[in-house]
Amino acid sequence: MDFKYKTATQEDIDILVTTRIEVLRAANKLDDQADMTEVAVQSRDYYGKALKDGSHTAILVYDKDQIVGAGGISYFKVMPTYHNQTGKKAYIMNMYTNPAYRRKGIAYHTLEILVADAKNKGIDAISLEATEMGRPLYEKFGFVGMKDEMELK
Repeated sequence: MDFKYKTATQEDIDILVTTRIEVLRAANKLDDQADMTEVAVQSRDYYGKALKDGSHTAILVYDKDQIVGAGGISYFKVMPTYHNQTGKKAYIMNMYTNPAYRRKGIAYHTLEILVADAKNKGIDAISLEATEMGRPLYEKFGFVGMKDEMELK
């Protein structure tokens, strides 16, 4: 199969929001009854601003006219550290492949595109949150568990 990988633009916001909701439903095991209205509103606002100012890159994967995969990377800056002297960071999220298209290299190639985008911006500090299903893919790509971070619950 020959897939088309497209960098999303402002014209793709409707598709991005729909895909975002699908990803969240799948990752959180939510049915169609879960109210995602506010997430959709906030996602639309986020994409509108972030695609415009370059703080997010989104990739849409097509098989002809059908969306079969997606992925995104958000860019931000923190205080510089010894190990990250620019303070520039990237966070990969919204990785998704339609179940009928899994195990065809779509997610791996999407990761390649996103990581290359970050490196082209001079960013080497790249992280992500992995689902149990996605963890082997990320490990194969070279991601490792982080031991020095914590999250407030």
